[in-house]
Amino acid sequence: MLRKLLFLLCLFILSCPAIAQFNANKIDIVRDKYGVPHIFGKTDPEVAYGLAWAHAEDDFTTIQQSLLAGKSMLASYVGKKGASIDYIIHLLRIPELVEEKYETDLSPAFKRLLEGYCAGLNAYAAKHPGEVLLKKAFPMTPKDMVQYSVLQLCVLSGADKALASIFGGTVPLLENYKTAGSNAFAFNSHKTTDGQVYLDINAHQPLEGPVAFYEAHLCSEEGWNIIGANFPGAPSILHGCNEYLGWAHTVNAPDKLDVYQLEINPANKLQYKFDGQWEMLEEKNAPLKVKIAGIRVSVNKKVYWSKYGPTIITPRGTFSIRMPAQMDIRGLEQWYRFNKAKNFTEFKAALNMLAIPGYNIVYADRYDTIYYLSNGRIPIRDPKFNWKGTLPGNTSATLWNSLHPLADLPQVLQPQSGFVYNTNHSPFHSTEGAENPVNKDLTMGYETLENNRSTRFAEMLAGYDKISFENFRKIKFDRQYPARFAFPTNIDSLFLLNAAAHPAIADLINNLNQWDKKANAESIGAGTFLLVYNTIYKSLGEYLKTRSLSTEQCIHILTTVRAGMMKDFGRTNLQLGDIQKLVRGDKVLPQPGLPDVLAPMYSVPYKNGMVKGTQGDAYVELVRFTKDGPIIESINTYGASSRKNSPHYTDQMEMYTHQQTKQMTLNKAEVYKTAERIYHPN
Repeated sequence: MLRKLLFLLCLFILSCPAIAQFNANKIDIVRDKYGVPHIFGKTDPEVAYGLAWAHAEDDFTTIQQSLLAGKSMLASYVGKKGASIDYIIHLLRIPELVEEKYETDLSPAFKRLLEGYCAGLNAYAAKHPGEVLLKKAFPMTPKDMVQYSVLQLCVLSGADKALASIFGGTVPLLENYKTAGSNAFAFNSHKTTDGQVYLDINAHQPLEGPVAFYEAHLCSEEGWNIIGANFPGAPSILHGCNEYLGWAHTVNAPDKLDVYQLEINPANKLQYKFDGQWEMLEEKNAPLKVKIAGIRVSVNKKVYWSKYGPTIITPRGTFSIRMPAQMDIRGLEQWYRFNKAKNFTEFKAALNMLAIPGYNIVYADRYDTIYYLSNGRIPIRDPKFNWKGTLPGNTSATLWNSLHPLADLPQVLQPQSGFVYNTNHSPFHSTEGAENPVNKDLTMGYETLENNRSTRFAEMLAGYDKISFENFRKIKFDRQYPARFAFPTNIDSLFLLNAAAHPAIADLINNLNQWDKKANAESIGAGTFLLVYNTIYKSLGEYLKTRSLSTEQCIHILTTVRAGMMKDFGRTNLQLGDIQKLVRGDKVLPQPGLPDVLAPMYSVPYKNGMVKGTQGDAYVELVRFTKDGPIIESINTYGASSRKNSPHYTDQMEMYTHQQTKQMTLNKAEVYKTAERIYHPN
């Protein structure tokens, strides 16, 4: 009891307005009819305080789990599953990096913003102690937030996959922190029928978890007024639209990480050769607390460091990894500066920070400017080495120390075509014709492939001279595969089988041959294709070896799918919506969408042979920039709240499955006029 009282007292003191210098009575949280928070305050830090409180009201659990990862305390709460994440925090020396750079690298204004967010979160924890997952984790601090952001950006750069490969697949991938695609496109007056500028903001994130989108409107008297989405634990919008401009992100895949094999001294496993000299690995203890059978057990793991960076000793050899993401802590501040930019000049000044290690950016503004950038912190590398493979870790020739400037990155500004786009495909095909970027440096490792979404986008755009906003919506919400599939494995042979020649699977062959390639919930062909896709994906490595399905493989796949259909459903004329569901709580809806269509859905097993959507078309924000300001509409997957007892837990699900949107506004007077609830965060 005494410990609990001391904990509450500590949180109360830290969240007290007199000490933290935040008066919650000066902050308004205005909930609209969908429960979306519109947060108003005099200063940016006050708005950040309100954001933390409002988001905690809707999903305090996920925010805590995210920040526990940043504090390397996740294993204390979830057990062994969190130990690998806590280990990575220590291996990458993220706490040391943040401690070294926090005071010097972050601006005073941004540190104040972080303080506001933490004050709001700690105040919520003090007011709701029963919701706190791990009391020792509080109070949360700005440095905790920065540590978590660095972890996320290191995962974005491939740290988890590299470590899993080094350990021979024994390190769990941080799947809840990963993404699987996105779309973004913009059109200016050269391409629109009404002369307005259109922007599609549509990352295909997991539908729930630490990188699921939370929608909010943030507005201060210091020039901050933006609607968009962020992740749990972020103090600003990560992509969205303010009064002047907007931007969208998609995942890109340049070479953001290098792996080195060290030459180890046979007489001393902690010595490695570097430029002809034996160097000692730096060795530290990584203290971990792991919850096992309800008891927190202390575990000490060794972590090592070479001149290249984080180092792992394995039976197969000793390896180091090196990535620019692990050398900068300003990613969150760069996003905050995006939030506050009022024109392209200010936005590009923020881009020049080069603090965010990846992501494509599609930009548009009210001044008729559109822009595409395949952003990244990309090392300047010696072209004599093969940077796609494991590198020799015994020479300074492979130890890069500088990054490509912004001007070197693939980008397009104001193309004559009037549009830019990205669907996680080649950045060298981001508009039309000669204005596309040119791949000048192969060591940067940029992807060069097309996919179904890029192919379908180009296919649809070819049908229009100019685009109306209705055309724009049709492209964004399209569920049609292109005329020719663009999967990594050629699956066309599935559609060349003769039903008469294969009577045992004739019904499935007919389902596919009669399919219009649309991923609609009522489509039987789409239902069959989903199960075919899932069967192929389970053994993707095998099918990628041949690059094209043989007739024998097609027969085997369809035979397997048919057996599953009969076992689980007793029939083969299954619509997509019979198999794939959108599920939250007790609400279960037929879920349209298939992998790699423009409005996609990816699924995992649910029950009785059914699957449920877990990632795909997530938060959607469509923006029209007019001379009078932006017109904004949006939709989120489930609703504004992750609380089961909230009316906004599932209230956007029907709209989402029917591709309907809700109108949003940056106009403060309109927000208050139509508010469902207005209150202070206290």
